[in-house]
Amino acid sequence: MHISKIAALAATTALTATVAMAQDVDRSDWPASFTVGTASQGGTFFVYGSGWANLVADELGLSGGAEVTGGPMQNMALVHTGEAQFGLTTMGPAAESYAGTNPIAPGLQMTNACAMFPMYQTPFSVTALSSSGIETIADIPAGARIGFGPAGSTSDTYFPLMLESLGVEFERRNGGWDDLGGQLQDGLLDVIAFAAGVPIPAVSQLEVQTDINIIEFTEEEQAQIIEAFPVSGFEIDADTYTTLEAPARSVAMWNFAIANCDLPESFVYAVTDVIMSDNERMVNIHASARETLPEHWDKNTALMWHPGAARWFVENAGADIPADRIHAAN
Repeated sequence: MHISKIAALAATTALTATVAMAQDVDRSDWPASFTVGTASQGGTFFVYGSGWANLVADELGLSGGAEVTGGPMQNMALVHTGEAQFGLTTMGPAAESYAGTNPIAPGLQMTNACAMFPMYQTPFSVTALSSSGIETIADIPAGARIGFGPAGSTSDTYFPLMLESLGVEFERRNGGWDDLGGQLQDGLLDVIAFAAGVPIPAVSQLEVQTDINIIEFTEEEQAQIIEAFPVSGFEIDADTYTTLEAPARSVAMWNFAIANCDLPESFVYAVTDVIMSDNERMVNIHASARETLPEHWDKNTALMWHPGAARWFVENAGADIPADRIHAAN
């Protein structure tokens, strides 16, 4: 009990220090409100992004919230233009956006969206109704109706190419995760190809309402995908879903929170501090935040760092971020 009281006191002290730090800095150039671009309802981005938007708004005494979007590609565009101050993206879409190959605005290099903090890995997973008889990727019949999430999302960008590389022939469908889950139950879809942090709310809801199969990749399929796409090996823990009896072999891609590069350094430092200084609060928002840890700063392989975020990780996580990877104001 004594140890618990000490831990609680330490957490309270850290929180008080965070609030005091944010209040002591010059806020004259801070925005009065902010928006976080997330994704469709029923997906992890929306739950995670809504949660940290509310947390930051409460802790910093600002007006802020989440916005439903088309996901990582659209978030890169919204943050680049400043229509959203913050957003959530994935390393693959981030790299494409910097290169000017974002399908939302082909040819536009969206380099005014900067890295803020690491979120979690996005596993790619396949779900079907148990009644379909689909238990492996090879079982997916030619012409299967597959839901790939919102158009332009990480799942929609990469999963069709992955399945094509494995020889799957399909009809492509798009929509929000909640909507696609309903279509699967109603027999309008054969498969949903999810790319989202686990547990995915729509999958958790599905397994409460019906019997489903969460389909893993074989070792050979996993190796083939890793060779061809910007992903790494991943296992979905057995305790993630009640449906799973053993870990499910998958692949995953890292997600990062992003900030408009023109936001004040002190503002982004304060936001980063709220998120990164108390992981327990983030895990209470969504279990995937177990990976929202300072040591994962090095998982940013595509984005320039916002100066405020870079300073936080250098000062608090011992990050070795080269100066040429930190955005400089023009």
